[in-house]
Amino acid sequence: MTVRLKLALTIFATGLVTALLVIATVIYAFQRFEHETTYRRSSAFLARVVATYDDVFELHERRPDDFRSWLRSMVLFEPDTQLYLLDMQGTVLASSGKVKLVPGFKVALAPVLEALKHGDAAYVMGDDPERMDANAVIAVQPVRSASMRATDPIVGYLYLVAHTQQLPEGRWDALRSSFARPALGLIVAVVGFTTLLAVLIIASVTRPLRRLTDALATLSQRGLDEGLADTPQALLPPATQDEFGQLTNAFEMMLAALRKQWSALRRLDHFRREGVSNLSHDLRSPLTATVACLETLDGRWAGDAARADDRRLVEVALRNTRNAARLVQSLGDLAKLDEPAFELRTEVVDVGELIDDICIRFAERAAMRGVDLRVEHVASSTEEPAAAPFAALDIELFERAVANLIDNALKFCPPGARIALAVVVNAGRVQVSVSDTGPGIAAADLPHLFDRFYQSRQTVAPATGEGGKGLGLAIVKRIAELHGGDVTVHSTPGEGTRVVLSLLLVTG
Repeated sequence: MTVRLKLALTIFATGLVTALLVIATVIYAFQRFEHETTYRRSSAFLARVVATYDDVFELHERRPDDFRSWLRSMVLFEPDTQLYLLDMQGTVLASSGKVKLVPGFKVALAPVLEALKHGDAAYVMGDDPERMDANAVIAVQPVRSASMRATDPIVGYLYLVAHTQQLPEGRWDALRSSFARPALGLIVAVVGFTTLLAVLIIASVTRPLRRLTDALATLSQRGLDEGLADTPQALLPPATQDEFGQLTNAFEMMLAALRKQWSALRRLDHFRREGVSNLSHDLRSPLTATVACLETLDGRWAGDAARADDRRLVEVALRNTRNAARLVQSLGDLAKLDEPAFELRTEVVDVGELIDDICIRFAERAAMRGVDLRVEHVASSTEEPAAAPFAALDIELFERAVANLIDNALKFCPPGARIALAVVVNAGRVQVSVSDTGPGIAAADLPHLFDRFYQSRQTVAPATGEGGKGLGLAIVKRIAELHGGDVTVHSTPGEGTRVVLSLLLVTG
């Protein structure tokens, strides 16, 4: 989910919550308005009754039945309104309702006294004797004896109960109708308009951030050489004085520093590769000459018993010189393979035939070491019809990679071991495997086998022997990468090692 969408959803949710709160506020205000108007109308009604009839209490004492009829006639204007006569303790003496209350039934006096004390109150909620709840608007007027003056003590109360939630059903219907049609439609329109306006504003405000993100994506895809190399400002947003402008300026400065450092690294890397290549080339001639001289001395002293000690020294020097020559050759090969301009000379060939040729080249050496070297032809790893193992390869480099793997296996396999080469077509790839039954590789060494100059301390021969210098497998990995493939190693100490070189299959 993008930042723009998150902001738009946040604003929409805020508008929706605001609309719901507005509706709730209107409903609450409407309910309060109903309570207030009902309370004021009821209080005014009771005031007129008390002013008109000053013998209310005497009428109740003389003729109770006629008094109840009179109470009912007083509340005919609203059918759910009930009028009660109370004594000073809140006991109900008479009622306009049809429900017969138990003798001595009392209402709470606190709301009664509050209505008398605070005549200017918005409204007062009190007990409803018939419904046994305190969710009714009440109005109260004191009742005095007709024979007494206005300043004489109060002898009772007229107590009016009005239920605003049920009495004004027509008004609630009108309120719901208003929200269901014009008001609700207007609220939806306002929320939609504000959301659309917010989306437009968000899109305008975050446009520089979007352009900056696109510039970063272009830089990530194309690299520092192509992405924004010539005109970085083409994709960057225009510089402004706000935070996005400051971010753009900081990105331009970072990009300039990265390009500068990248150029320096490229020059250093080119100098390194060129230096290694030149050094390798320059060292080959003296090393070749040294090997030739040592081989000549070894040949001259071969039958001279007096030169036996000298010949052993020559053998050590010859072995180390050959190792140095191989190391120099490997360094030169890696430097060449690392060149960005290096191009493969590929041909579509049958990988199985190449493996047969390579096996023949190493057959004599394997026999001399007592190792069984063979090719196991496996057409496919599934039950589907076998596909011919054709792949687009640089034949010279591919043979070099497989030769390095066989050479590495021969170094560590004891006499009686077995090395098996196999070509398998699996999931659109050609997998060339070199398996041996040698001592295996420790688990701690497996993640570092393809690191340059890495040597296992447990299996590599001493520096004076024929052990590698950690470049053979690095060359194999680089050759696999150049062919768009990969190389993996599976090994169990004491059981053997299996190296798999995976390449793309060419069909048709």
